[in-house]
Amino acid sequence: MAFDPNAATVDYIDNLGPAALQKAHDYTVGKEWMLLWGLIVAAAVTWLIVRSGVLDAVGRCIAERRRNLRASVVSLVFLIASALLTLPWTIYGGWWREKAYGRTSQPFGDWLAQNALGLAISSLLTALFMIAVYWLMRRTGRRWWLWSGGLTAVALAVLFLLSPVLIEPLFNKYEPVPPGQVRAAVVEMAQRAGIPADKVYMYNGSRQSNNFTANAGGVGSTARVAISDVAFKNASLDEVRAVTGHEIGHYVLKHSWWGILFFSVSAMVLFWLAERLYPRFARAFGTDAPISDPRGIPVLFFLISLFSLVGMPFLNTFGRTLESQADMYSLRTENRPDALSTALVKTAEYRYPRPNAVEEFIFYDHPSVERRVRTAMEWKAAHPEPPTR
Repeated sequence: MAFDPNAATVDYIDNLGPAALQKAHDYTVGKEWMLLWGLIVAAAVTWLIVRSGVLDAVGRCIAERRRNLRASVVSLVFLIASALLTLPWTIYGGWWREKAYGRTSQPFGDWLAQNALGLAISSLLTALFMIAVYWLMRRTGRRWWLWSGGLTAVALAVLFLLSPVLIEPLFNKYEPVPPGQVRAAVVEMAQRAGIPADKVYMYNGSRQSNNFTANAGGVGSTARVAISDVAFKNASLDEVRAVTGHEIGHYVLKHSWWGILFFSVSAMVLFWLAERLYPRFARAFGTDAPISDPRGIPVLFFLISLFSLVGMPFLNTFGRTLESQADMYSLRTENRPDALSTALVKTAEYRYPRPNAVEEFIFYDHPSVERRVRTAMEWKAAHPEPPTR
């Protein structure tokens, strides 16, 4: 009997069982609703910070001529105040709910400590970025949003290059993959992609999440492949190869650089919209600070959150495109459609595999697991030869 990709896809998804599928559905739909609730929380926090006058008081303490210092301090105060006010919501979405659905085993104390470290790093980097944004506003006037794309590109490129070396090791321990079949296979795959053998790592991703994941990225001396220890515990060798092939696909296809370009252009659009709509929202929140004044940063950040939510379908369409390309790279180079499918089905535990078309278009930054498995099965039907390696 001829191989039927559609029937094989149904079998893969149905093997999860009704209970697991319902749990994945509830988890996924809940996260989608949390996006809306998160925006409401952001609006409430913006209103509280603006109405409290704390940023006005901080601004008055710093001389007008010391504009860079003023921008950085006001930004830091806002970011810290915002993080403290949203902490209950962050705990619920980032730890309690993940724990309830079995997506993390991380103790609350460790999660809180890592969250504080992440806040410190992100606040510092964001404050530096905002210094540059307000400098552009002063130097380029109403065209500042146009220059913001270049600024965003530089910031993302620096973060892309330095994060594997300076930031990620602060949260996880990276060490060479232990000798054995997995290391031999991944090293061979990495070397074919131009990544040195000594840049193949395992990291303790199970510290934060029970999700099956890996990544490949960087450039030059920072290029590397990193596989979560979750994969070593819960995956076969073929699954590791299939997933690693997908991640190496991102690296070979230069998806990080395409991402920098895409998000830099997106930043220009977001800042252009903010330039035009800021006065209305500033009045609604109760501040007289113009957009060029750091005291208006709560309103500016709320606008960015709002536009990001509204623009989510377009951002996610870009993400799904890159993920589909990486899947095809794995299939072309590894030809392990069944292993890729079984690995993808494991991700269905935290990403409902059968969304409707509208839900997938709006909320999914990866193609649905059902769609990805069907692609793998269609590849299998067209390329029935087993792997030669």
